[in-house]
Amino acid sequence: MDSLTQIVLGASVGEAVLGKKVGNKAMLYGAIAGTIPDLDVLSRFFVDTVTATEWHRGFSHSIFFAIVAAPVFGWLISKFERKGKATFKDWSWLMFFGLFTHPVLDAFTTWGTQLFWPFDMRLAFQNIFVIDPLYTLPFLVFLILAMRQERTSPKRKRYNQLGLTVSTAYLITTLILKGVAYKEFTHSLEVQGISYKAINTRPTPFNSILWAANIDVGDAYLMGNYSLFDSEEIEFTSYPKNHELLGSLETNDKVKRLIGITEGWYAVTKKGNDLFFNDFRFGLISLHPTENQFAFSYELEKTKRGLKIRETPKSNVNAKRIFSALWERIWGN
Repeated sequence: MDSLTQIVLGASVGEAVLGKKVGNKAMLYGAIAGTIPDLDVLSRFFVDTVTATEWHRGFSHSIFFAIVAAPVFGWLISKFERKGKATFKDWSWLMFFGLFTHPVLDAFTTWGTQLFWPFDMRLAFQNIFVIDPLYTLPFLVFLILAMRQERTSPKRKRYNQLGLTVSTAYLITTLILKGVAYKEFTHSLEVQGISYKAINTRPTPFNSILWAANIDVGDAYLMGNYSLFDSEEIEFTSYPKNHELLGSLETNDKVKRLIGITEGWYAVTKKGNDLFFNDFRFGLISLHPTENQFAFSYELEKTKRGLKIRETPKSNVNAKRIFSALWERIWGN
C-alpha cells in the first residue's frame, strides 16, 4: 500500500499496543515502524533494475525481518526514551506489530509480498489497489480523533478500535467484491465461448467497484473490465504474448529472472529496434484498448557489456485524461 496508508496503519497499531502507557509517542513510533519495510526501494540506487525489483517487498516485508528487527529497534527506542514508562520489551512488541502488519496489508495488493521469506512464496490476493481512499481516509479520521483524546481516555481506545475495525471490514468487503467480479468474468467467458488456461482479477486504481481481468488463452492474453454497475456484456481485448521476439534473450539470466518475477504473465513488444518486456499482471496504464502503454515495462538493450534492462518511465502519461476515463467507466458500460 502507499506510504500514507502504511503510516496510518502503523500509528494505529502502535496506539493499540502501547498508547495507554506512552500516549501519542506510540503512534509516532508505530508510524515509523510502518514506514521501515518500504525503505527497500532505496536498493534501486545500489543494484541493477532486475535485482531491485526482486528485492522489492522481499526480505524487509517478511515475518523473519519483523522478528529480527523488532528487538533491535526496540532497544534503540528504549535508550532514546529511557525516562519513559515503556520498557525495552514494550517497544520491541510495538515495533514487531508495526513491522509485521505492513507486509500483511501489502499481501492483499496486486504486487503482493514475500511474507514467508526466505521461502519462494509470494502472497498476492489482489483485492485492493495500492492507493484506495475508502480504506485510508476513514482510518485516518478515526486516528486523528484518537490522537486528540487524553492518553487514558476511553474514547481514545474506542476511536482507534473503530479505525482498525472499519478498515479491516472494508478489506474483507473487497475480497467479496473480487469474488463477484471473478464470477462475472468467468460467466462472460463461458457465454462468449472463450476457453482459457488461467485468469486473474484485480481492482482498478483508487476503487473497488471497477475490476480488471487478465486471461491467458495460449498465444495471447485477453484483458477486460467489469464494473459493479455494468448492464452490458464484458468486452475483451486481445494482446499477443510475442514471446518469440525475445529470441536468444529468453535464456539470459536477467530475462529469466524477470519472467520469474511476473510468474509467467508477460508480453513482449517491439517499437522500431527497441525491445520491451511488459509485466502483464498490472495491465495497461490507460483504460483505452488502443493505448498499449503497460504499467510496468522494461526496455531490453544489448550492449558490449551485456544486456541492460531499465524500467520505462511514465513521465509522458496524461493523468487527467486517464482519471477522467476511469471515473466514467466506474459507473458502468
